[in-house]
Amino acid sequence: MTQVWFITGAGRGMGADIARAALAAGHGVVATGRDPDKLAKALGASANMLAVRLDVTKPAEAEAAVKAAIERFGRIDVLINNAASFYAGFFEELTPMQIELQLATSLIGPMNVARAVLPVMRGQRGGRIISISSSAGLTGFEFCAAYAASKFGLEGWMESLQAEVEPFGIETMTVNPGFFRTELLTEESTNYAAPLVEDYNERRTQQLESWKGYNGKQSGDPAKLARALVTLAGEAVLPRRFIAGADAIETAEQKLAVLRQQIDAYRALSTSLAFDGASVSAVE
Repeated sequence: MTQVWFITGAGRGMGADIARAALAAGHGVVATGRDPDKLAKALGASANMLAVRLDVTKPAEAEAAVKAAIERFGRIDVLINNAASFYAGFFEELTPMQIELQLATSLIGPMNVARAVLPVMRGQRGGRIISISSSAGLTGFEFCAAYAASKFGLEGWMESLQAEVEPFGIETMTVNPGFFRTELLTEESTNYAAPLVEDYNERRTQQLESWKGYNGKQSGDPAKLARALVTLAGEAVLPRRFIAGADAIETAEQKLAVLRQQIDAYRALSTSLAFDGASVSAVE
């Protein structure tokens, strides 16, 4: 075994693809999920795999899963924060509870798992933390307020974490997939806000038709992305970010273009805001 991988949400979708790709590459895999039966059904049996129950919203389960991983393999080299959910809807129609649940899974969940794994990686003086974000972590989308908030938060946390753990030989990478044919848009993973505000009726209908129509028709192949992650995790230096998919690259380039346009449009006003002698005297 070259590495030991700890993967959240490994019972289905992209998490299962990542687990299979890591096993195929000869790595040890700690496959985690809320339902151990699903893990066994999705991944089968392997001498190099340990299946462990883990609800990422529960810190005690994260600690127990990490303990089990160390007892079995002795180390953790790669953490894949993959577990996700999708609460879709216009912000005004999303309930506070739905937003809290979105953040609990997609933002606080990865933090819970990383908090449990980091002492192991610090002790090893090495490790790699890879978090699956989204194009919605780069730019906001209509009907995705809660999801984008969780992914923007994930990205800020990951960039800050990198600076904190780099002295211990730990690296981080944020992955921004576009539309991949995973199970994120299935009824099991997607929760829609209830219709509450009449002003949104027409656009809500359009959004629901659009999102439900995407399911099973996304252009990205999650098995190929899984193999790409195995390749990247094996490189001498882990990239800080991986934009996954041609559509994700297009989104990222559009965001860069808008940022540049806004910077250039207001550069003079922005750079005029420093203290100078006149303003200091006026304040005094």
